[in-house]
Amino acid sequence: MKTIIVCDAIHPKGFEILRAQKDLKIIDAVNVPKDELLTMLKGVDVAITRSSTDCGEYFINAASDLKALVRAGVGVDNVDIQTCSKHGIIVMNVPTANTIAAVEMTMCHLLNSARNYIASVNDLQQNHTWKREKWYGTELYQKTLGIIGFGNIGSRVGTRALSFGMKVIAYDPYIEPSKATDLGVEYTSNFDDILACDFISIHTPKNKETINIIDEAQIAKMKDGVRLINCARGGLYNEDALYKNLKSGKIAYAGIDVFVKEPASQHPLLELANVSATPHLGANTLESQKNIAVDAAEQAISAARGICYPNALNLPIKTEDLPNYVAPFVELTSKMSYFAAQLNKGAIKSIKLIAEGEISNYAKSLLTFALVGAMKDSVGDGINYVNASFVANERGIDSDVEIKPENSGYKNKISVKITTDEYAIIIGGTVFGENEQRIVQIGDFKTDFKPKGQMIVFKNTDVPGVIRDISGILAAQNINIADFRLGRSGHGEALAVILVDGDIKANILDELNALKTCIWAKYAQI
Repeated sequence: MKTIIVCDAIHPKGFEILRAQKDLKIIDAVNVPKDELLTMLKGVDVAITRSSTDCGEYFINAASDLKALVRAGVGVDNVDIQTCSKHGIIVMNVPTANTIAAVEMTMCHLLNSARNYIASVNDLQQNHTWKREKWYGTELYQKTLGIIGFGNIGSRVGTRALSFGMKVIAYDPYIEPSKATDLGVEYTSNFDDILACDFISIHTPKNKETINIIDEAQIAKMKDGVRLINCARGGLYNEDALYKNLKSGKIAYAGIDVFVKEPASQHPLLELANVSATPHLGANTLESQKNIAVDAAEQAISAARGICYPNALNLPIKTEDLPNYVAPFVELTSKMSYFAAQLNKGAIKSIKLIAEGEISNYAKSLLTFALVGAMKDSVGDGINYVNASFVANERGIDSDVEIKPENSGYKNKISVKITTDEYAIIIGGTVFGENEQRIVQIGDFKTDFKPKGQMIVFKNTDVPGVIRDISGILAAQNINIADFRLGRSGHGEALAVILVDGDIKANILDELNALKTCIWAKYAQI
């Protein structure tokens, strides 16, 4: 039985999901002193942490059996990723669960930077001073907002700013300009265009390219009275330059939620009247904390079972460096191949990854994830993303990639074909929107369901009464049906994917397979 340890506090919903997994052991170490925590790590397969746990050398050495670490949040400043990689530990974060919370916090600071709302409230309520003439602000309407980094958060800030009647300019060398222009936002490759804006908000990760991206030289190019917002990461704006230019009035106002060193309760910027500072509240909503806990729990479960490693930061291809549309296919490929291997349990002869559309440019990299997913059940912990191709070769498993013309009706589609000594099966999938993963093909059958949960896959002759027979058997065993998806081949056969709430034991499958209409019934879990 695999073990997951929770080192820091997460929303109760996360624990609820974890404890519902009967095949996993869950250790609650939330209130354990950190020195004592180190003694509990041996034998643990996956750890869930937040910022309170230092996942450095001592932690990693103590966690000698650790396979994966989930940082329940975006930032991984407390995780020694390089040392984790040397020890074969896959590091994951939860980058999108707090997206809306961060966007709305940015809008709070943007509005306050224009109207100095916080200071006026404090003056009235604390000093009981009623001086309306003291609090003249400026309007967002017809002002220009420059956004540095136009990803999940920056793009949403842009659309909200447009609704205020602002002109929005985006700078992000890692996106297609159409991502901005399709939203009605102007795209620029000239950073000076951003520096000329009335308001500037930054939404980039913190790395070598972005640390001090706004420094003295950049501020000098800005218009007098510019207003700056940072709800992303401390250090993207040089704090010394920020302080100097706020004090001189070059920068009219700054809204800041993040600092280089936190907690920052004694920071010099807090002394300035033209600064509104919050204590890193970007993710602090009830909804966000619940979403983070749910995502972290589900990622930990997938990692413990070896199915996939969503949002992994130290895989052979770095998902954070991929175009936005590619990263979800990494996870989907692992899930589909794991699913296919459960439906076709014979000795694997070959694994083929078939790609259609622009995603075909990444097909060779995705093949690695298909190999791991397909061989996980048979090889167990002996396979990882580093040795997958070697393990396949040792076992005499052929693996290759096929690029097909776009003829399935999907902009991008990935299929995994697993051939065993019994037969071959193809599982196809795509991604809708930003990360709506779907399995859309099982063999010759079209379908559409999320690759998640416990499910029965039932192939049958296409005659009346099949659904009645299946539901009767499951009801007799007190198994609830959560979803029921049907597909037809047009050749007298049908296929059902039945999502269930409980475990399906061998005797239930035996009953299903004994039905006259059943060609085969199999159980799979993703």
